[in-house]
Amino acid sequence: MTYEEFWPRYLAGHADRRTRALHYLATAGALACIPAAAITADWGWLIAAPVVGYGPAWLAHAAFERNRPETFSHPIWSLLSDFRMLGLFLAGRIGGELRRAGVER
Repeated sequence: MTYEEFWPRYLAGHADRRTRALHYLATAGALACIPAAAITADWGWLIAAPVVGYGPAWLAHAAFERNRPETFSHPIWSLLSDFRMLGLFLAGRIGGELRRAGVER
């Protein structure tokens, strides 16, 4: 499977907007842990980053999607896709991407 084949599959696994919302918050929270570690010189923030990033996201998969997170089968592509999805959301372009993938009407 190529990344181009993976991306629509990733989006389909995040069809519920509540799942996407928790992913956006979790990814932003994980990213915020990095400067927090540098500013406070408390490297515990770096340990917290994956917990903050994956905990709510995996909970969303269990509660709303009822599927297995792609992290377990494609960890790197899944992480890149988390950032890509957040970027598209912040740019106001996630809707078009979901439609192209056949996830939203």
